[in-house]
Amino acid sequence: MTVVASAPGKIVLSGEYAVLFGAPAVCMAVKRRAIATVADSVDGECHVTTPGFTGEDSFGVVDAVYGDSRPARNIDLDSRAFSKDDRKLGIGSSAALTVALAAARRRSVDVFTAARDAHAVLQGGAGSGIDVAAAVHGGLIEYKMSSRTVRRLSWPDGLRMRVLWTGVPASTGLKLEKLATQSARPSRSALEVAAARMADAWRSGDADRILSEYRAYIGALRQFSVDHDLGIFDAGHEELTDAAMVSNLVYKPAGAGGGDIGVLFGRDETELDAFVARHTERIHGVISCGLDPDGVRLERV
Repeated sequence: MTVVASAPGKIVLSGEYAVLFGAPAVCMAVKRRAIATVADSVDGECHVTTPGFTGEDSFGVVDAVYGDSRPARNIDLDSRAFSKDDRKLGIGSSAALTVALAAARRRSVDVFTAARDAHAVLQGGAGSGIDVAAAVHGGLIEYKMSSRTVRRLSWPDGLRMRVLWTGVPASTGLKLEKLATQSARPSRSALEVAAARMADAWRSGDADRILSEYRAYIGALRQFSVDHDLGIFDAGHEELTDAAMVSNLVYKPAGAGGGDIGVLFGRDETELDAFVARHTERIHGVISCGLDPDGVRLERV
C-alpha cells in the first residue's frame, strides 16, 4: 500500500518576528510543493530517502511525525522544489515536508494540530507555526500564534510581486535562539503595532494602502533588527530596500531575513522587471513561486 501527500511552501509577507509576540502575520502558500510517499517495507525496517534535502538528519522529520517508534515503511521525502542550484531556498521546506508526511501517515488533510506539534519538536520548540498553517490551508492567510487561528484573505487587485533570492542561506533557528536571550526593547512594541496595521491593510484588499503601510512597517522592522542585533537586512536586503524606495516600489526581506529571499511589490509588472534588471549584482535570481490556493493534498491513497 502506498500513500502520497503534498504540501506547499510559504512566504511571510508581514508580521515576521511580531507574530511571536501576539501580532497577526500575513503569509502566502507558494506553488512549490513537498511530496511525502509512504509505502510498506518488505523487511520490516524504516527506510528514508530525501531527494532535495540538505540537512544532516534525514530521519528528523520522520521521528517528529511518528514519535518514538519508527514505522516499518519506505518513506520518500521529496523537497527538490525547495532548492535552486543545489542550495536551499528559504520558503518553508521543513514545514511542508512535516505537513505532507503527517497527512500521508493519517491519510487525512486534517493535520494542522498534529503537524504543528511535530514541527515544534523538529525545531526544538521554536517558531510560530505560521509555515505549518500555510502548508495546511494554502492560499493567502492571516495567522495569529496565540489563538492558532487562520483567516483566509484574497489577493489584492493590481498588486504585483517578485520573489528575489539573495543566494545566501539564513538560519531561522539561530535568529530565534538569539532573540530569545534578549530583553524586549521599545522597537518590539513598535513592530507589533506596525504588523497589526499591515494585517489591516491586507484585509482591506487595497493595493495602494498595502504599499503605503509597508513603508512604516519596514522602518519598524529595521529598528527591531538593529536593537536585537538580528541582521535581518543583511545579505543585500538593506541596499535593495533603499533602492526600491527610490524607485517608488517596496522591497523587504521575507521571514527571518539575513539572506534567503525578499519580496518586491509594486503596481506595474514592467517596473518590477526593470528594477530587477538594474540590480542584478545584488539579486541572485528571481524565484518562480506564485500563490498556491491549495493546502495539503492527498495525491494517492
